Amino acid sequence: MRTVVIGDIHGGLKALKQLIEKANLPKDTQYIFLGDYVDGWSESAEAIAYLINFSQENKCILLRGNHDELLYNYLKTGEKNSMWLNQGGESTVKSYSGLSKTEKGIHIRFLENLTNYHIDSENRLFLHAGFMNLHGPQHEYHPHLVYWDRTLWEMACSLDTRISMDDDRYPKRLKLFKEIYIGHTPVTRVGFDVPANFANVWNIDTGAAFKGKLSMLDIDSKEIWQSQAVHSLYPKESGRN
Repeated sequence: MRTVVIGDIHGGLKALKQLIEKANLPKDTQYIFLGDYVDGWSESAEAIAYLINFSQENKCILLRGNHDELLYNYLKTGEKNSMWLNQGGESTVKSYSGLSKTEKGIHIRFLENLTNYHIDSENRLFLHAGFMNLHGPQHEYHPHLVYWDRTLWEMACSLDTRISMDDDRYPKRLKLFKEIYIGHTPVTRVGFDVPANFANVWNIDTGAAFKGKLSMLDIDSKEIWQSQAVHSLYPKESGRN
């Protein structure tokens, strides 16, 4: 079975549809979505609705991102965190303003059922952001760290490429898994416009919330598919810029 992993969508439903159509993958493909489905472009509610339907027709693993948790808090309690509003939440609030109570309830259940992390049969880890516990995300004292942490990516980026996994200096966190797939921190910040690999960590967030593209990666062949730059699909919007 083919498995692909998709980066942060941030309300860019047009880019997601374009990506799925462009790849045109077999029906038995497994899709792993790395979270942050909302906050940025104007179609956050529509993106969640699309994923609900898509996951009913395809094999999907849907991970929780920090922005998805912020949306969940808003839908459950009405809490409008000012920092969240300034980081894309305002467009999401507007996107949800036309939904009925029943529709919002369906989206709340979707958000509740998201997964914090996934480990496959080949010991490959998938999660939105990272983890700090030296025994892995399943031992994290604060579970929310797996969709907020940036230290794992920063560590992978700074690792001396001459140090192999067999070396005692290789970070113990990274040794726990064959490969680790994350989003959360756009690779455009370190000069990439395609999914980037440092050590055994693959980052699939190619800045779709800003001026980048939405990306999908085959975890075995490492084939990459990308949408066009997401901002070009929403020319009258500013995204999270």
